[in-house]
Amino acid sequence: MTVTIKDVARAAGVSPSTVSRVISNHPRISKATAEKVRRIMDELGYHPNLAAKSLVSKTTYTLGVFLPRPAEELFLNLFFAEFIRGIVTRASKSGYDILMTSCPSEQDEISALNRLMSGKRVDGIILLTSRRNDPVVQYLNEQQFPFILIGRSEEYPDVLSVDNDNVQASYDATMHLIKRGHTRIGFISGPPHLILSHDRKKGYEQAMREAGLEIREDWIIEEEFLQESGYRAMSILMSLSERPSALVVVDDIVAFGILRGLHELGYQVPQDMSLISFNNTALTELSSPPISSVDISIYQLGYLASQNLIHTIQGSYAGEPRTIVPHRLILREST
Repeated sequence: MTVTIKDVARAAGVSPSTVSRVISNHPRISKATAEKVRRIMDELGYHPNLAAKSLVSKTTYTLGVFLPRPAEELFLNLFFAEFIRGIVTRASKSGYDILMTSCPSEQDEISALNRLMSGKRVDGIILLTSRRNDPVVQYLNEQQFPFILIGRSEEYPDVLSVDNDNVQASYDATMHLIKRGHTRIGFISGPPHLILSHDRKKGYEQAMREAGLEIREDWIIEEEFLQESGYRAMSILMSLSERPSALVVVDDIVAFGILRGLHELGYQVPQDMSLISFNNTALTELSSPPISSVDISIYQLGYLASQNLIHTIQGSYAGEPRTIVPHRLILREST
């Protein structure tokens, strides 16, 4: 016999409307009541009919995760796997599913958004990257469709977003190298159209200027977030007549490529080159040598992005539009 919402209400000693509010994570339901009702639901084997619920509430209980480039390229980087884990963990607590979509080119992005929005396939969208003059942010903002940005928008500073203070994080990483006695410090950046690349480069330059050190353009290389990018960067830097003695690297996976390139060229870390990178993904501790990295709390970024978007969809979000997640330096043998 099928267990109904009335059966759950009777067993929990509450009204059917209270059970409905628990299922939809209504903010006015106390934690104790919610836990009791969910326990009864588990004991009775009750599962909400989300399809029927969606017809009544006109919601899909699905969040869209918008991947701005081919997914196979993104998931070469451990950052995204950990980030998605945070998104999924929080979404599942509120009964939301995740729909991921990717675009092979920028020209297809608005069409992909339209498929999600006009088809009413999702209630809100999470944008994984922030770019300068981003047409996706502009379009979603104009359509007033619920979305959250990982990063920040220069054109729309008040859109819902979750980010680190990337300028300060890069400043701190560079100052660590300066305090270790380095005066010749290079910077391996990401693509220049990404705001994250811009902010981390800005923090590096601020630290260098404050210390009175020269910023050399031939020691700054802009690449994609790929291991091969670090490998190529080493071929360029180590062929110079005057080379840096330390590098601030925009992403751990790029740092792995740098390690490989230095090893093949016969150089040692940190004796010949010191490295500090970003993200503190799991493999940084296992590399040889272990890499110093800026921990940006990847999981927390994803978790908060999911949480803040869900609260916005439900009309219960009362925080600031921009949430900043703290960072910390994790120092290992590469510096």
